[in-house]
Amino acid sequence: MKKFEIVTHPDTRLEQECSKVTVFDRKLHEKLDQLFDLMMEHDGIGIAAPQAGITERIAIVYLDDETGVIEMINPEIKYISGEEKDVEGCLSFPGIFGEVNRTDQIVLTAQDRNGKTFVMEADGYLSRAIQHEADHLDGILFTSKVTRYVTEEELKALEEGAE
Repeated sequence: MKKFEIVTHPDTRLEQECSKVTVFDRKLHEKLDQLFDLMMEHDGIGIAAPQAGITERIAIVYLDDETGVIEMINPEIKYISGEEKDVEGCLSFPGIFGEVNRTDQIVLTAQDRNGKTFVMEADGYLSRAIQHEADHLDGILFTSKVTRYVTEEELKALEEGAE
């Protein structure tokens, strides 16, 4: 299998609706493993298949060891509640950051790498990350939801203030 690379804007694959995954086999497992490696190589917390040029409904989120790796095949957000604004970035838009309003709490239905359906609740930053990646699978880019762009200096100041 060819090594994946990050697809950056304005590549049109980023704005395509992805097709449903119907085959859960060794090839899918290899894609998931490579997507995870690509995400980690670029210090990401999430990645969706279109960001590697794959137009299938596959996404991964990994915030930390406590949350663990969340592989989402054919994800659907079934419930939303609350709202919050925070700064987001994207591997497909290097160096671009902006404030985005997102739902604070979600219930997600998806399949794992073996095709088993699971349901999970998420809130806060995890909810935001899942929504960001799920948007990618519908061809929706975070830049279409930015209410205000943030400079790298502002971002550094925000990070320092959080410590």
